[in-house]
Amino acid sequence: MLKKTLFQLHWFFGITAGLVLALMGVTGALVSFQDEILRALNPDTLRVQVQDSGVLPPSALVPKLEAAKGKPITALWVETDTGLASRVFYMPPPGERRGELRYFNAYTGELLGKVRGEGFFGFTLQLHRFLAMGEVGKNITGACTLILVFFCLSGLYLRWPRQALNWRAWLTLDWAKKGRGFNWDLHAVAGTWCLLFYLLLSVTGLFWSYDWAREGMTSLLGSAPKGEHREGQRGGRTPRPMPPTGPVNVNYDAVWDSIRSQAGPALRAYNLRLAPNGQPITVFYLLHNAPHERAFNSLILDPLSGQVRKHERFADKPLGGQLLDSVYALHVGSYFGLAGRILNTVAALTMPLFLVTGWLLYLDRRRKKGLVRAARQQLDNVEAQADGWLIGFASQSGFAEQLAWQSASQLQAAGLPVRVEPLSRLGEADLCQASHALFVVSTFGDGEAPDSARGFERKVLGQAMGLGHMKYALLALGDRHYPHFCGFGLRLHHWLGQQGAQSAFEPVQVDSADPLRLQQWQEQLGQLTGAQPTMAWQAPLYEDWTLSERQRLNPGSQGAPVYLLRLAPPAPHGWEAGDLVEMMPRLTTDVPLQTQAREYSIASLPGDGGLELIVRQERHPDGTLGLGSGWLTEHAPVGAAISLHVRRNNGFHAPRDEAPVILIGNGTGLAGLRSLLKARIAKGHLRNWLVFGERNQAHDFLCRDELQGWLAGGQLARLDLAFSRDQAKKVYVQDRLREHARLLREWVAEGALIYVCGSLQGMAGGVDEVLREVLGAATLETLSEQGRYRRDVY
Repeated sequence: MLKKTLFQLHWFFGITAGLVLALMGVTGALVSFQDEILRALNPDTLRVQVQDSGVLPPSALVPKLEAAKGKPITALWVETDTGLASRVFYMPPPGERRGELRYFNAYTGELLGKVRGEGFFGFTLQLHRFLAMGEVGKNITGACTLILVFFCLSGLYLRWPRQALNWRAWLTLDWAKKGRGFNWDLHAVAGTWCLLFYLLLSVTGLFWSYDWAREGMTSLLGSAPKGEHREGQRGGRTPRPMPPTGPVNVNYDAVWDSIRSQAGPALRAYNLRLAPNGQPITVFYLLHNAPHERAFNSLILDPLSGQVRKHERFADKPLGGQLLDSVYALHVGSYFGLAGRILNTVAALTMPLFLVTGWLLYLDRRRKKGLVRAARQQLDNVEAQADGWLIGFASQSGFAEQLAWQSASQLQAAGLPVRVEPLSRLGEADLCQASHALFVVSTFGDGEAPDSARGFERKVLGQAMGLGHMKYALLALGDRHYPHFCGFGLRLHHWLGQQGAQSAFEPVQVDSADPLRLQQWQEQLGQLTGAQPTMAWQAPLYEDWTLSERQRLNPGSQGAPVYLLRLAPPAPHGWEAGDLVEMMPRLTTDVPLQTQAREYSIASLPGDGGLELIVRQERHPDGTLGLGSGWLTEHAPVGAAISLHVRRNNGFHAPRDEAPVILIGNGTGLAGLRSLLKARIAKGHLRNWLVFGERNQAHDFLCRDELQGWLAGGQLARLDLAFSRDQAKKVYVQDRLREHARLLREWVAEGALIYVCGSLQGMAGGVDEVLREVLGAATLETLSEQGRYRRDVY
């Protein structure tokens, strides 16, 4: 359960935050080498000729620089002998934080020309830190930085190989792989190589994103950072002295003498920050032997006498203090020298790789699920028969399930009764009753069982059974580049043989969906059963349904509009409660979009005379409507054609018997629960408990009259509501469950099924947490394995 949850969160965050992280990686890599790039673009401006006479002292520089612009300065950054241009910061205009920055020659005091590319890098930094969106962008990048920490930790857990001590399993990429196998390996292996870099980038990035992170690091490392960000440099919010608002009295000769005497001959650069009259001035200086460009020493000086009031040397600080002063150097990798900086930049530049491979893997899973749906729709619903064929499958990405249903279709075409089940639903009784069986199982990673079959392996393969009556065939899917190729399938084959079952032919082991081996499987099935292979799979058919009605369900709500939509089919159509539709959005009634289909839970039954959806109007941060919800709720006029395809969702169908059901959801998640309630009521099953949550009861009580009517009529045994904004302390559906913990345990003890439909973020996780708290983790795992804990979340 934990691995499945982490996987779902990993890909969900990947397709939502991945683009922002890719942008942050590329822009961060550019900014980390900003100085070198600008120097290459501006060799005559950012480099000066070193002179034996040395740089001018502040007493000579300050008058020249102030006279050149006719206004006072607030700070100087002087390169003493590096051949690089120095910088001067002028007093900002009233009401502004920063004054003009100009480069100058410290040997002559002459201002240099404008720097090409500064505007580009300024915008690049704004993209990196704020997405060029101010405080909103800062919150987004901060959240994505936290998600990057989650990616690192969850990715490490999800890819943990069976041979954890084999370095090749962690770090080597097989370039001979193709398709999904190569994309998976590239995603996992590159992620392992980049793991430490990304953890370092994210942890140091949080230092600037959140006060709690900065305060936590300061508390952990034992001292406050001083001098981490010098004036005019990138990043940072470290407090700096208040700049003067007018001319100040400074004995620059005395100040310069103190700087030279304290720094010595190894002085490389110094940053002189002026303060209002009467206040001490601050000097940060850098030595030639400094470990990195942020290893500053600091001086607090009397402005008139130059007397040293405080002197802090980087080398004298404890490790914690040095790390705090080095956050920026750690962030860009320069803390580890040029090699660390280059490696860190390369890692940042690879962030788009994970966006691309993640999307390819996600789309591949979606494609395979579509193939499974199509294969299932080709198969008639046949009740299990004693002499029928049992087909068990274990799938990680959906391919094994697809092949199981295609194999079932091939057998049914020959007149053979079939029963298709995931291994997680099969127990000793099922196997002992089956005289003929097919097993289509995939292997996850290096020999591991798919997530859905781990319980089967733990419970079933660990016990002895008498299966001498069974004749079976096994199709094993795997990746030959792993040492334990088809490991789970072969373990199942070995166990079946130990129990006396007879294999009709040697297991067919398929390497990365090899079409020749799959053809061999179909041919051997034909020889075994007389059932010839079926035709190649055809893509599901999208049909034009008519939007016949659109009604807003939450007028006056503070939230986004929610609509009840009614669609009429082009011909009679059937579906079950819990099924979904895939809808292809359009820009206009005549212009379809070339995009991935949008999924919505069906909120009605075929007997209602039409297909109903409950859809919330989504808006992007820029104010534009979401493609799917925008098309359905606003752009498509009533009477327009809506291209959609009904998809079975067996995992969310209503129970066939009168077992009680507990339905939990929020917002538009009511759609899937509503169809389940309708199906239950139509069959006369009245043990229905609905827990529903939204914002305000006055405006967001979706389908109020209908639900209250069912409650009054006895078709709904309980209705518990959680309107989060109707009281000072927010109340959610999980809070209602906790309040009725005793009743929840009683219903589950009586055989109740739990259905959860709605938002993955917040609601579903909160409900899962309360269920574990009230029922116990072991009980919840058992309910999940028994198909009594079902979730349709998005």
